[in-house]
Amino acid sequence: MATPHINANENQIAKVVLMPGDPLRAKFIAETFLEDVVQFNEVRNMFGYTGTYKGQKVSVMGSGMGMPSIGIYSYELFDQYGVEAIIRIGSAGSYSDKAHVYDVVLADSCYSESTFAKVAFNYEGNIMEPSASLNKLLKDKAEALNIPMIAGRIHSSDVFYRDSGVTWEDIRDQHDVLCVEMESFALFANAKKLGKKAACVLTISDSFVTEEVTSAEERQNSFTKMMEIALEAAIDL
Repeated sequence: MATPHINANENQIAKVVLMPGDPLRAKFIAETFLEDVVQFNEVRNMFGYTGTYKGQKVSVMGSGMGMPSIGIYSYELFDQYGVEAIIRIGSAGSYSDKAHVYDVVLADSCYSESTFAKVAFNYEGNIMEPSASLNKLLKDKAEALNIPMIAGRIHSSDVFYRDSGVTWEDIRDQHDVLCVEMESFALFANAKKLGKKAACVLTISDSFVTEEVTSAEERQNSFTKMMEIALEAAIDL
């Protein structure tokens, strides 16, 4: 059953997958929150694990950085392993003084300049949306956990370094985006194509406005609030 990028066997992956960008964050989640953990993927060190959370089967797997990477992994999980929902749990850079370091953000849509959706599926437009029902569940779980969560449009960028004359302020003001990351547009496009559910919960890791920043270790090990929200949602799907 293995694909070129995932060497799991049939039924090793749960119907719901939490997907951080960093494979070491996937390892941290598995070791910290899951019981009876089995590693199902190590191809290219893109670690994937399945275990139980409060008695329910849940998987977690890294996606890597950028839309081509999450585009491959999420498509194969949806299409070839029968995954029904993927919750991206990632880091983001804030474009707004409304979102500070360690704040949790729920993407209610994402804007991108990327051609991913057009090239892959001939989808027009630069906005992609998550599953409405999954977003509602995530909001309900955040409220139940008493974790503040900011909902808004995010910027899903193809590039990390930019010197085109277009500034982050231009993007924020023209497209009404709260923060920036690099994967959700492709994840949402795959979910739309394949009739699956996808959502994105982010933790602010740095701010373009205040110049606050977290370390790589903090991003790997300390963004637990979004993990708890996603896990609580996963067991109700």
